[in-house]
Amino acid sequence: MKTNLRMLNVNGINLETVRYGPPPEEAATLIFLHEGLGCVEMWHDFPEKAAEAAGCAALVYSRQGYGRSDSCTLPLPLSFMHHEGLNVLPALISAAGIKEYMLIGHSDGASISLIFAGGTPAVNLKGIILEAPHTFCEKKTVSHIREAKDWYENGDLKKRLEKYHGINTECAFYGWNRAWLDPDFKKWNIEEYLPDIKVPAFVIQGADDEYGTLKHMQSIELKSSGVVKTLVLDKCGHSPHKDQQKKVLQSIAAFVKEINNTI
Repeated sequence: MKTNLRMLNVNGINLETVRYGPPPEEAATLIFLHEGLGCVEMWHDFPEKAAEAAGCAALVYSRQGYGRSDSCTLPLPLSFMHHEGLNVLPALISAAGIKEYMLIGHSDGASISLIFAGGTPAVNLKGIILEAPHTFCEKKTVSHIREAKDWYENGDLKKRLEKYHGINTECAFYGWNRAWLDPDFKKWNIEEYLPDIKVPAFVIQGADDEYGTLKHMQSIELKSSGVVKTLVLDKCGHSPHKDQQKKVLQSIAAFVKEINNTI
């Protein structure tokens, strides 16, 4: 993964990126948006496999404060996902020279994808693939994020994250954790963006997702203006691309092929 690592300057911030597959002018690009504690390396080889299965290029990036990207200032504003979807992601797409593209977002990354798709012109966006998205703040989510705080401060989670985030570990954890546990975050809701999403969406969620219920999937189905496909996977938690990777790869490839056949 490190051989094609590149730092991309986006709005004056250096973001860690990795590309796979052909250049953007030769194929649509799958853009990967990581979860609240993720980064480029924590996707492991999934983006490369997904791009190959779908016949696409791939761009994977770490948000500011994650992985090898520039550090951030804490605390993050409670609108951090809005900022990422409305300001950073459009600038990233332009800076990377990407033409046609689809988004693959996981957890917070899926929420950012929804904000982008429904809150910007999203020029040349062909579809969105959402793993375990959040459309509002749910008690179940907050409960497990509170448990993560205890694991980080009293267990081995900090050590595990340092392997991937290095000097950004505090930014990565507390930027995410403090925002979600802030009492005012209970009002966080992005359903207002759903009616303006016109592109096809594919929502994937584990039946045993510890961070959310199927209410988010149902919200997207009900309120999005585009076609919405769904997949609920048994014996699967919050990370379908890890727990049921073969099925997820097959399903993504089929979804991308269906979109390409309609263009």
